[in-house]
Amino acid sequence: MSVAAVGLALLGSLFFALGAALQQSETGPDRVALRHLARRPRWLLGGLAVGAGTALHVLALRYGPLTLVQPLGAASLLFALPCAAALRRHRPRPRELAAAAAVAAGLAGLVLTVPEHTGDPRLGPWGAVALLAGAATVALGLLAVSRRVSPTARGGLLAMAAGVLYGATATLTRVLVDGAWEPWLLLAAPLPALAALGLLQRAYACGHFGVAFASLQVADPLTAVVFGAVLLGEPLPTGATATLAALAAALLAACGTVALARTGPPPAAHVPQAR
Repeated sequence: MSVAAVGLALLGSLFFALGAALQQSETGPDRVALRHLARRPRWLLGGLAVGAGTALHVLALRYGPLTLVQPLGAASLLFALPCAAALRRHRPRPRELAAAAAVAAGLAGLVLTVPEHTGDPRLGPWGAVALLAGAATVALGLLAVSRRVSPTARGGLLAMAAGVLYGATATLTRVLVDGAWEPWLLLAAPLPALAALGLLQRAYACGHFGVAFASLQVADPLTAVVFGAVLLGEPLPTGATATLAALAAALLAACGTVALARTGPPPAAHVPQAR
């Protein structure tokens, strides 16, 4: 395990959590266009924090494999709920903290059970097409289902769609930071990230930050691990013990997400409206 990769990924998670909480505090229950959000200083400050977290995460991918670095984003859950609670001036409820800890512990368990990979990642044009097409198909499916469910479930599904696209972005980034600077790859990498940004703002607007952020932090690393294993040849757990441990960790993360979904939204606070 690369200490540098782990440290950078955890620091990036802290910045990402702070940025997400700042942006969610400026996103009301009504859909707000990005051009309106971009006029709000707190939302812009959140964007800068997310950008710093992203840069640290990309740097972590330079020192560690995708299957190690990406699940460490689960640490954001432990930082995000207290940040959101402070911005809304209320204490995080014990159930929320316990559920967030379960998600983080589950994904941390995945980190410990996924083997390290020291090979150089390679992705050809057809592999990139398969990655983008697969991620887009799943995201569109989740978007379609989100229109037929409750606001709480809608926020979770939209965040899951964003997580799938961010996982695809991380896979492309992993190839880029290893030195594969093909022009087509540089052009392709921002596409899923931009789509994910819009979906994530819509997820935050549903009003349940815990569900949205937990869903994002589950879908993103799991997507990246699958793409890393299938397209980049990064290893998954082998043997009965390691496989069962990984499945147990994934189940713990899923149960934590369901628990977050059942806690209900926090006490209402004033939310600025778009002008």
